[in-house]
Amino acid sequence: MTKRDAITFRSALLPQPLPLDSGRELAGVVMAYETYGELNEARDNAVLVFHALTGDQFVASEHPVTGKPGWWERMVGPGRPVDTDRYFVVCANVLGSCMGSTGPATQGPEGEPYAMRFPVITVRDMVRAQAALLDVLGIDTLHAVVGGSMGGMQALSFAANWPQRTRRVLAIATTARHSAQNIAFHEVGRQAIMADPAWNGGDYYEGQGEGGKGPEKGLAVARMAAHITYLSEAGLTEKFGRRLQDRDAKSFGFDADFQVESYLRHQGISFTDRFDANSYLYITRAMDYFDLAEEAGGRLADAFVAARDVRFCLVSFDTDWLYTTADMREVVHALNAVAAPVSFVELSAPYGHDSFLLDVPALDRVVRGFVG
Repeated sequence: MTKRDAITFRSALLPQPLPLDSGRELAGVVMAYETYGELNEARDNAVLVFHALTGDQFVASEHPVTGKPGWWERMVGPGRPVDTDRYFVVCANVLGSCMGSTGPATQGPEGEPYAMRFPVITVRDMVRAQAALLDVLGIDTLHAVVGGSMGGMQALSFAANWPQRTRRVLAIATTARHSAQNIAFHEVGRQAIMADPAWNGGDYYEGQGEGGKGPEKGLAVARMAAHITYLSEAGLTEKFGRRLQDRDAKSFGFDADFQVESYLRHQGISFTDRFDANSYLYITRAMDYFDLAEEAGGRLADAFVAARDVRFCLVSFDTDWLYTTADMREVVHALNAVAAPVSFVELSAPYGHDSFLLDVPALDRVVRGFVG
């Protein structure tokens, strides 16, 4: 049992089976979530924050597994850009993930973990589950939806499919669909997991596989490969360059000789303590399937026809080569085509895709000004 398995999460049972894009229904869906601030009497001050691929509901509170601060604590809280003195912030663990919401590790109808028998899900399915959670919480219309990376995909999907349920949409460092390069990087990670003997076809939850721990080596490699895409070349060079570890530089070998190697290995190993390999497979596949234009019949603008009354703000970063400024401009042009009110800004930051999670004061000002 991992530390994650021993935690009791705040959660809600969805009262109705959840219809999925695959045509299947998923009964007994549980959504784990956290809230911050107070819902006002009119119930119209709620902000829904969507997390990224490896994120979770602990946006502004200590992570129960790692003990680290919330992943966006600098952005969400009293007096912060998303001010919990004014807004009731909801953040839910996405469908298919592993921090309390229903996913591959959840016990299925037959009394065993779903594993790879869990149904294929999409980003729209994730958002559909969160809309159902809002129903449980008694929230009809949101002040805003906010998200970066995969969270931004969810924000755009929410606007396209449930435009009547939010007044504002803030999408940061995201895209309307994955490129072939995006899919290729994800596939490397998936293959690393499935090549690990301990993956055992996904059935590793009951002590099966190598050591009963699951495909930790494969998951660590997947995280290492993905983490490279979150950084910029300039940032890596500034932080690590070609510096060697503090030991005899002449003792060449296949240990972590370079500091950047040690950093990536640490990222991979620590990730396995808090994430589930099968969830990684399902969520990355959902991101690869994401294509708002395809959902709308092939024209991206048509995805936002019903969202003309929603205010949009889109943000990109000049060093983000995973989801580029060109990707964001495509969404801006689609919103312009249907006369939806949209603001767009490209911010300068040295951190690459991860800039939305790090100390970029200009982003703070944008978020405060738009959500405010």
